[in-house]
Amino acid sequence: MKFKGSIDINRRLDIVAELFADPKYLKEYQEGFIKKELISGEAGKDGAVSKMYYKYGKRDMELTETITANRLPHSFEATYHHKHMDNTLKCTFTPLGETLTRYESEVEYTRISWIMPKLIAILFKGMYRKQGEKWMKNFKVFVEKWKAD
Repeated sequence: MKFKGSIDINRRLDIVAELFADPKYLKEYQEGFIKKELISGEAGKDGAVSKMYYKYGKRDMELTETITANRLPHSFEATYHHKHMDNTLKCTFTPLGETLTRYESEVEYTRISWIMPKLIAILFKGMYRKQGEKWMKNFKVFVEKWKAD
């Protein structure tokens, strides 16, 4: 299952990429995000492996992120592993002028092994896509409201 999305952000490419790259801002646009811990490699670099922790209501979720190609400010690619599913993420950032940046995202679920996520994927395909779109919209709002410290 693969889906793509894009959104235009009213900020310069360098600012968009800087905020996207810094894990301290994940909580600003990903609901349920708790923390990100580096497990191996150099943070933000190709090959870096991190644990990402989320809480949704009473459910805790843990993902393992492996950065496969960090070419920011222009692109970022990673794989995400959860005990019930795996997916890849490819993001690109394209300047559309001095103060406008297009953020494009492609997510592909390569493994879904538990019955509930499989059923959701079959019956409600849009749920996975809508979550990605929601985080992109949240990111846009965060970046456009962000004020430098």
